[in-house]
Amino acid sequence: MLEIAHGAARAVIDPDGAGLKSFDVGGVPYVETYDGEPPFGSGAVLVPWPNRTAGGRWTLDGVEQRLEITEPARGNAIHGLVRRAVWSVVEHTGSLVSLEVPVAGFGWPVELRTTISYALDDNGLTVSHGVQNVGDARTPFGVGTHPFPRAGLSGTDETTMSLAATTVLPVDPDSLLPTGPAEPVSGDYDFRVARLLDGVELDTAFGGCEPVDGLVRHVLRGPGGGVEVWADPDFKWVQVFTTPEFPGRGRAVAIEPMTCPPDALNSGVDLLWLEPGESWAGRWGLRPLA
Repeated sequence: MLEIAHGAARAVIDPDGAGLKSFDVGGVPYVETYDGEPPFGSGAVLVPWPNRTAGGRWTLDGVEQRLEITEPARGNAIHGLVRRAVWSVVEHTGSLVSLEVPVAGFGWPVELRTTISYALDDNGLTVSHGVQNVGDARTPFGVGTHPFPRAGLSGTDETTMSLAATTVLPVDPDSLLPTGPAEPVSGDYDFRVARLLDGVELDTAFGGCEPVDGLVRHVLRGPGGGVEVWADPDFKWVQVFTTPEFPGRGRAVAIEPMTCPPDALNSGVDLLWLEPGESWAGRWGLRPLA
């Protein structure tokens, strides 16, 4: 495990998958943590696509590509190619760690180099992603991440959640793949104003995330503290997933910034593209709130 610290803040990153294992300030946790294997994809890095690709198949410039089926029950390829890879440490100082890993094969035809940096400062934790096309053809891609943020010492059901999202993606309840274009949020899917999480059950992709002062902002608040999940404007989507059985915690919520929606490799919605030699960079982070 790789530990970084700044003042009272501390974070731990697992080099297997480069995922965020813990983040606390003065002993107050702002993400769910775990022992052993990360449950429910906790902390995972989702490159070169987040969420699901239908049947593990997609087409690049007229040629069908076949990804490994990593969600056998639904027949999908899920959450990219790097969350189980062993990443190489590029730099590790007191308050920063940077890692990298190549992306190639397994149904991905254009080689990428992807990097991630975790840095602590007075404002909290900043996570910086980089993707470079080191192949000889253009390629689409997407980036996502899978944190389970928590409102400090608050219980999940006494926490409120607000999202920057203005749309919600309809999906088939069995495959969790899109059945049509995103629709304006309303009713149970409208979190533009903070709502209590008690009784809320979601495994839902929200879109139209609108930045405020240059950043997309999702917020959890409770009697034991709060946390803001912020992201650069390229993170136009967010998957929200609730579970009643996070180990050692029970009810927990994942707020997952994504640059594109489920099955974007087929729909083309909000895919990012790189020509050979080009690079992309994007950030998200966690800011503790009083």
